Amino acid sequence: MSEIVAVVSIKAAAGRGDDVQAAFEAAIKETHAEEGCIKYALHRDNSDPDRFVHIEQWRSQADLDAHMQQPYMAALFAAAGEPGMLAEPPAMWFTSPLGIGDPNKGAL
Repeated sequence: MSEIVAVVSIKAAAGRGDDVQAAFEAAIKETHAEEGCIKYALHRDNSDPDRFVHIEQWRSQADLDAHMQQPYMAALFAAAGEPGMLAEPPAMWFTSPLGIGDPNKGAL
């Protein structure tokens, strides 16, 4: 199995950053209990409270696929799809670590 790292850039509509954060809270708590979840962390931009970066690390693609089928993810996507919630569609990248350099520092 190969670990998967997902990086998501999220831009809330002006003044909706707190709403985006609130929408993530239940999904984050539930996701942390998933067996294949290694990391699942929402970060807020220090200079723009409406910009977020979400970083996920999964044990395998199968674990990530199972995660995407959870009801709390459907609720998160529904909240994010509310009119006026996001300024732009999220940008998402699915990556695999290359393992260059120190194995403790060169990969999530």
